[in-house]
Amino acid sequence: MTAATIARSAAAPVALVVQRHAEEAALLCNQRFFLAASGHTKLHHLRRLDDRLAAHLDGLAVARDAGSRACDEALARAGRGEVFAAIVLALENHDLPRLDRLLAVAELLPEVRDAVALAGGWASGESLRGIAKDMLDAPHAFRRAVAIAACDFHMVDPGEALNAAVADAGVVLRAQALRAAGECGRRDLAAACLGALEDEDAGCRFWAARSAVLLGERHKPIHALHDATLLPGTPHGRLALSLLFKLATPAQAAPLLAEMLDKPAHVRDAVRSAGTVGDTRLVPWLITQMEDPALSRLAGEAFSTVTGLDLAWLDLERKPPEGIESDPGDAPEDEDVAMNEDDGLPWPDPARIGAWWAAHGHGFAPGERYFMGAVPSWAHCVGVLRHGCQRQRMAAAEYLCLLRPGSKLFPTGAPAWRQQRWLAQWPDE
Repeated sequence: MTAATIARSAAAPVALVVQRHAEEAALLCNQRFFLAASGHTKLHHLRRLDDRLAAHLDGLAVARDAGSRACDEALARAGRGEVFAAIVLALENHDLPRLDRLLAVAELLPEVRDAVALAGGWASGESLRGIAKDMLDAPHAFRRAVAIAACDFHMVDPGEALNAAVADAGVVLRAQALRAAGECGRRDLAAACLGALEDEDAGCRFWAARSAVLLGERHKPIHALHDATLLPGTPHGRLALSLLFKLATPAQAAPLLAEMLDKPAHVRDAVRSAGTVGDTRLVPWLITQMEDPALSRLAGEAFSTVTGLDLAWLDLERKPPEGIESDPGDAPEDEDVAMNEDDGLPWPDPARIGAWWAAHGHGFAPGERYFMGAVPSWAHCVGVLRHGCQRQRMAAAEYLCLLRPGSKLFPTGAPAWRQQRWLAQWPDE
């Protein structure tokens, strides 16, 4: 056997390994989008997946040109996971021509833009050094939007670049900047956010309203938030509804919930919102909803959001009703990861939960807002950030901004190891 033949036979397995790294990185990224927004995933679960994802990305980086080729071949599918892996690799390698080409592709594919933002948030600060600054100063609006999103993921204020971007003519950049204004705690941009409540673009109006609320405004943004809940098919409705019910007192929320219950299409919204309101007078109604298989798990999550109880840990769950298909798994090798907000949640046992509530419900004051078993406070919400599930952690991050307007919004979707490092330093008071 010649040396050339030996080299070819050795190269083939290596190419297969690199291809496998590209496939697994894309798959894990797609699963990460599901887990990062799920009701059952805690930070240490996200860390396990992130460590696996990082290992495959490292494999691509070590392979250098072969890793880039494998990502190029995977881009034939142009899904979120494939775009994410390719951009992370380009950033880690400081391959600017390749990064330019990838961003040009991503700009044409709105469905992968969240993956582009995650890639910027995933890359290390060292990898972004110089690149982020150049992108913030770029004449191209989409590149500036990507850079602002990356700064947001790293809890870094984009500075003067953000000031100009909130009034940019480009909708994508303007929306990203309006979002970042609130998430970065830029109280100097509150007036700009209020001005954007009349923006011609619905997405810009929503992000302007949300940011204005995070920055301390409590009246003018309400109408825009309410309008956002009425836009079918937009990703903003649920976020707007959750924020509105965090602002409403239990007395203000009661007629809104009653109105939602009169519309069958909004019953799930009502169940979810009851958990946000946190008034324990709604708990008996939530327990009743647990009898309905279509609402059971969501009602169980709402009950946990109010009381802070872990239903599985306390053996307050039951077996799934007969005829109910099992959820898509959250194992990385499982390709069926279609997002359903009930996936992974325990099936609550109404009888046992009712008995628990009869025995312990007197410890909660009716008419108060409870979040994870306590009235929202800084220390309590920081504790939820450290130990809660992802949707609970997302709510805790918003509460911290509502408690202290101008605080940076904690990025619960950032790489888990970075979140753990931040939380180790996060003030309890």
